[in-house]
Amino acid sequence: MTESAKRTRPLDVKRKPIEISQSVDVNTRQLTHDCRLPLLLTPAVTGLDVFAWLANTRGWLATQLLTYGALLFRGFNIDTLEDFEKFIGILSSELLDYSYRSTPRTQLSGKIYSSTEYPAHQSIPLHNELAYSREWPMRLWFYCAQKASQGGETPIADSRRVYQRIPESIRNEFERKRVMYVRNYGEGLDLSWQDVFQTTKKAAVEEFCNRHDIEFKWNDDGRLTTRQVCQAVGTHPETGDKVWFNQAHLFHVSSLSMEIRESLLSALDAEHLPRNAFYGDGSAIEDSVLDEIRDCYRREAVEFEWHNRDILMLDNMLTAHGRKPYVGFRKIAVGMAEQFGTTPEF
Repeated sequence: MTESAKRTRPLDVKRKPIEISQSVDVNTRQLTHDCRLPLLLTPAVTGLDVFAWLANTRGWLATQLLTYGALLFRGFNIDTLEDFEKFIGILSSELLDYSYRSTPRTQLSGKIYSSTEYPAHQSIPLHNELAYSREWPMRLWFYCAQKASQGGETPIADSRRVYQRIPESIRNEFERKRVMYVRNYGEGLDLSWQDVFQTTKKAAVEEFCNRHDIEFKWNDDGRLTTRQVCQAVGTHPETGDKVWFNQAHLFHVSSLSMEIRESLLSALDAEHLPRNAFYGDGSAIEDSVLDEIRDCYRREAVEFEWHNRDILMLDNMLTAHGRKPYVGFRKIAVGMAEQFGTTPEF
């Protein structure tokens, strides 16, 4: 790590000896025999005081999270969003606001948000939260308040394995050039700048962009364009593992359906699409390269069926997540904590 890198280490990751309550009070096992993640935790005793248990095992749970990348808590009778927020608060520092957002969400309680509010018939590809920026939460939590009647899984994937599966030539090209994200707000397929930056004041947007090294331009019609070059590959601050950590495959125009893509490109050039991704030097990313990256994610995807009141805890750098289409009512709440940031050299 260079001296110019600015990093904030996540809290509560010191390894501690396994305490007796861990073997007595909770069972642990891999969810499926052929997959490392997620590690499933279930109560081994009735009437377990989950909050006291969490407080006593914070260090051990942090170690398991670094090892597996994903922990699935099942059967702990977390009944409300307030309980969910308390659950998170015991294990981590203060919850984060969802700022510089890229998807529509609703604030449900305190700093607990809805999962991405895309139409139920759509999939959300695997990705790491806020990997399109230079600051992101190190920990994510998902709470299943109501599972869908059909589908609606939250697939996950080991970002270390995704990195290793991507061909070396592609990895090297991205690592050398990085990724540029270009956003034109309010074009119909993206959020307005007021939603993204959670303000109606242009001065506040400009201050945010200046502070985060985001190029911005106010257009004649009052709309905003931003450009930012970010990492393509990350190094986990605790494990030292290299991980695939960007959202080029989501932001790139090739992620859209052919019908929508052709309609947009007939009216706009690549620079003026609602969102798009380029190599960091501004050159085009080949569709075939992104297709190969998407295939690597698909090969590493792990799916499991939600149970009501499940809590999924992720290390956001070690584990990517997505969403499958679903039928019926589905309510998944999300919390984020432990902000981490870098200022890479270019």
